Amino acid sequence: MQETVHHIAGRPSPTASRSNLVEAHSIDYIPLKERHGKVWHLWPVWFTGDAHLATLATGVLGLSMGANLIWTIIAIVLGCAFGTFFMAFHSTQGPQLGLPQMIQSRPQFGYMGALLVWIIALVCYIGFNAFNQLLAGQTIHQLTAVNTKLSFSVFTIVSIVIAIIGYDWIHRAQRLISFIMIAVLVVFTVGVSAYAGFPGHAFDLASFQSIPFLAEFFAAAAYQLSWAIYVSDYSRYLPPDVGVRASFWWTYLGALIGGAWMMIVGALAAALAPKVDVAQAVLHAGNLIFPGFGVIVLVASFLGLITITGLNFYGGSLTLLSAVDSFKPVKTSVKTRIISVLAVAVAATAIAFMASGNFMTGFGNFLTILLYLFTPWTAINLVDFYFVRHGMYSIREIFNPKGMYGRWNWRGLVAYAIGFVVMIPFFSTGIYTGPIAHMLGGADISMLVGLPVSTIVYLLACRSLNLAGERRLVERADASLEPVVAKRSHAPAMADAK
Repeated sequence: MQETVHHIAGRPSPTASRSNLVEAHSIDYIPLKERHGKVWHLWPVWFTGDAHLATLATGVLGLSMGANLIWTIIAIVLGCAFGTFFMAFHSTQGPQLGLPQMIQSRPQFGYMGALLVWIIALVCYIGFNAFNQLLAGQTIHQLTAVNTKLSFSVFTIVSIVIAIIGYDWIHRAQRLISFIMIAVLVVFTVGVSAYAGFPGHAFDLASFQSIPFLAEFFAAAAYQLSWAIYVSDYSRYLPPDVGVRASFWWTYLGALIGGAWMMIVGALAAALAPKVDVAQAVLHAGNLIFPGFGVIVLVASFLGLITITGLNFYGGSLTLLSAVDSFKPVKTSVKTRIISVLAVAVAATAIAFMASGNFMTGFGNFLTILLYLFTPWTAINLVDFYFVRHGMYSIREIFNPKGMYGRWNWRGLVAYAIGFVVMIPFFSTGIYTGPIAHMLGGADISMLVGLPVSTIVYLLACRSLNLAGERRLVERADASLEPVVAKRSHAPAMADAK
């Protein structure tokens, strides 16, 4: 494969032909002439991104704490609707900036300051893929009796290939699997809903319990919000004229329907077989519809787990390259991207191979705490994009270590630290339960605190910004980047995007 190198955003960037199998771009700016795709393609990416095996367990939490089925389902839908709202607005940044998600943090945190967020994101990518790999191995072992480690090794190789091939084939795979999953989920939902074996109180609206309801609501919301760290990775090739409304709604509806539906499937299955793990419960519930259908549901869900693991390797590689770029400018190439994908995959696989049951339980609690750190990040990133700078960023200066955004931006870092600290009393994990969460019976409402506090602190800190002067610097810095980019006045305001 041949590459012609030219300078975009002050950094060598490949002009990649779409006929090439392996994606050449990584953290660099996507030139307008290479933008392609349709905005509705975001729907299957995030429908399938949620409709997979790992999502099932999130729908069981409310039931495990004593809620009945109907209130668990209501909590799932409302929680997904809430968490997906913030995640989908990140998706709109991709077409406007043509950059991956995490590199966009430099204007808020500084050239080096953003490294703090990226390290946390990278650990999460690696950690959650280790869980995915173990889940895949266990599922294959249950279905075929093949050795667990051999199973997840094959699973990992396929996921790595998807990540290396990159953006276009990830989109194609997600579209194909979305059609399969819709057909399977329709049959499962209709079939199980017609089954009369649910407990008598399962649909009793008078049996409301606040603690399990809140726990399920915020578990679903946090699960959806966790996609925010890489949403625009999969929208950055879209033309900027697709519009904020369209990119928001196609992302929002895809993730909301995929996530809520899959969690509800987990809840329905667990209500019918509460004494087994969720995969076995789905197998049992599916076979009630007709013999063998449980296996079909698990296999279809497994396909989605393969691609979401590929997405995690892909996003993790971009985050790793962003981190490396903080110390030494990264030259974008196919070789560089392949090496970064393999590095992330090796780290995740090493954890999966060495993991014991006790280790993974503790590590899972650790990752949950790390996910808390993305609540203040998402508030700061979105507020800066929509309400402070209105999408006016210099692409070149984002890649300039001595540029206008500075090496350390105290505004973002202070808002981030305060937003996280005020959430601590509301935490509820296996490692630590805050005093307020304890008073609430273990319900975790930290997101409701972290989002507004981070927003308010950041807005107050940004009152000292000289935005008019910064806008002039942006226009000068990007004047020769591309005509359409240089002439853009602002991204639509949040209110216009609803």
